[in-house]
Amino acid sequence: MEQYWNKPVETMGREELCEIQLKKLQTTVRNVYENVPYYREKMQKKGILPGDIKTLQNLSDLPITTKQDLRDTYPFGMFAVPMEDIVRIHASSGTTGKQTVVGYTRADIDMWADCMARCLVMEDANKSSRVQVAYGYGLFTGGLGAHYGAEKLGAVAIPASSGNTQRQITMLIDFGVTHICCTPSYAMNIAEVLSELGYTKDDLKLKSGCFGAEPWSVGMRSEIESRLGIRAYDIYGLSEIMGPAVSHECRHQNGLHIWEDYFIAEITDPDTDLPLEDGEPGDLVITTVSKEGFPLIRYKTRDICTLNRQPCECGRTHARMSKPAGRTDDMLIIRGVNVFPSQIESVLLSIGDVQPNYQIVVDRVNNLDTLTIEIEIPESIFTDNVKGIEVFEKKVSGQIASVLGIGAKVHLVEPKSIPRSEGKAKRVIDNRKI
Repeated sequence: MEQYWNKPVETMGREELCEIQLKKLQTTVRNVYENVPYYREKMQKKGILPGDIKTLQNLSDLPITTKQDLRDTYPFGMFAVPMEDIVRIHASSGTTGKQTVVGYTRADIDMWADCMARCLVMEDANKSSRVQVAYGYGLFTGGLGAHYGAEKLGAVAIPASSGNTQRQITMLIDFGVTHICCTPSYAMNIAEVLSELGYTKDDLKLKSGCFGAEPWSVGMRSEIESRLGIRAYDIYGLSEIMGPAVSHECRHQNGLHIWEDYFIAEITDPDTDLPLEDGEPGDLVITTVSKEGFPLIRYKTRDICTLNRQPCECGRTHARMSKPAGRTDDMLIIRGVNVFPSQIESVLLSIGDVQPNYQIVVDRVNNLDTLTIEIEIPESIFTDNVKGIEVFEKKVSGQIASVLGIGAKVHLVEPKSIPRSEGKAKRVIDNRKI
């Protein structure tokens, strides 16, 4: 039997859901116009007033918000309430530029916990569950977001944070953990260390895992499920919008349900920002319609996916987004070919004996882009002769060329030579000076 956290909301009719969205959208637009000078200026430049938003179709008349807008107003220029009403601040890592800072009111924190509770229930979690949160705590939104959701559900929240993998495994076994939240690459790390310590998946009571914060393929899902003996669920979120739990898969795993009573999703053309029809791949754009502290209008996530607004087999009526195929800002253009790291991962994991530990190195030699893929392989292959290794490398490079239409040099490396991830995996090293 299907389980719900809030069945009336999760299964409401599309017409009622759209009425709620419009009312909340109108309130949010009025709020940012009156309280966020940056938005007021952008709307005035487009000749738009809050009263012009009469239907959901008017959403596309509003200006797009980008990460650069958040950097331009650093640190608190996009906050819509006084700092006295802010109870928490999170921030992005700032690895590619100045940090983006997000503020939350008490109501925002409650909304976030509600979203995460819905997600955990989709994995059949309940008050009897024990949820180990192995996302990082701190300014990163992952840890605390999952933690508050587990507590909202009434489950036991175990704030393990990331790192110290042997200790993570001890807790998994000794505490009888039933659900784990972490990045998919760290789940693979846990599975690897579990085996090295002499344990098997039968030593665990895990039922499911809630994995996000980085792109991961269907092939990696299969690997995680096989090694840990669980159902692996995809969760989506980003710090600018809220954190994890903007959307999540149900047990049918046919797209991630977006909580549309809190967020309005669009798919737009990455170049023109014009809306696309459901089913067409493009840039996911999200408008928050319930946030008080840091509301965003038409935020360009740069995640490439599609939308499906048809009711799901699980009974939920909220739109489903496809698993992101990649990001427009991590897309590699190599010799004129668009390549997403997730595409390379899918090819690698479709080949027998290839381990999910790999690194993509892009360089430019004599004005020509080069693509090298370093892959760890099992000990058994290293005991083979050199010719066998060469044959295996050619097999992998041939598959890459066949699927992606671009040549790549494949370099097999010793097991454990690629650094393990305790958070987001660093898959790409781009040495080009572009």
